[in-house]
Amino acid sequence: MKKGYTEQVHTLHLQDQHLTYRIYRHPEVEGQRRLVLVHGAGVAGRDTWEMLQSFLGHWSEILVPDLRGMGDTVYPDGKEHPFSVQELVADLGALVDYLGWWNFDLSGYSLGGLVSLLYKQQHPDRVGKQYLLEAACLDRPDWESTVTLREKYSAAAVHLRGAEKEAGIREFLDTISPNRKITPQTERLTIDRLGQRPEGFAYALDSVTQAIREVDRESLLASQGDVTSFIGGNSVELMHQLHLTLAERMPNWHYFHVAGTDHSLPFQKPRQIARVMNAELERFSRIG
Repeated sequence: MKKGYTEQVHTLHLQDQHLTYRIYRHPEVEGQRRLVLVHGAGVAGRDTWEMLQSFLGHWSEILVPDLRGMGDTVYPDGKEHPFSVQELVADLGALVDYLGWWNFDLSGYSLGGLVSLLYKQQHPDRVGKQYLLEAACLDRPDWESTVTLREKYSAAAVHLRGAEKEAGIREFLDTISPNRKITPQTERLTIDRLGQRPEGFAYALDSVTQAIREVDRESLLASQGDVTSFIGGNSVELMHQLHLTLAERMPNWHYFHVAGTDHSLPFQKPRQIARVMNAELERFSRIG
């Protein structure tokens, strides 16, 4: 652990969920600014964010929850169950209410990006600066293409719930990161990381597919505040086109191309992304 911050692990016992979360405290940071980091499908919060948060310089407290079906968060009966993205949003709301975090900055990766967008839409006065790392539902400029893409993830989820779990993970990776640079070591590490709770991972993918059928993307975008959006340099060109277009037509949207990475950008470039997050908060604070 890097000298200078502490980590505490806790569990919030909700009616149908034992929600595990971590709070990282940076005592050297002046002020009381707080940040919530929401991870993506299939991977725990600590695995996603611990390295990145160690490079952040403007937040005295950083909250990292494990979403349903992932990490150390479990149902009371110890089994995996289907869930919706709206339930994830409600879990996040219950957690920050319990902690008394009435104002905070918010960052979401992939599935966590969609959770973050929806939370901001529902609680606009509680969220300050926002960060998105390849947020789900912001994959393609054309909405029909976005919906079609989600069906491919549902196909991967079928394998994850069956005997061919690794095939399902590979299908997911080929869909979300078709241009990734594959080496045996990194591919094995990624597969092992995503395979820790395969059925929970499958339900996470299903939750996004269901949400995509229900969400009004334009209304969702219109309800956001100051957003910094990161897209991996090796991610599909259509995703870059969407976020470049959003930055051109929305003065509150700030798009960053992260060279040399793909959808796994918080794992591959934590220092670089943290540096931009720090600078973007400084910009936001000046205009605020």
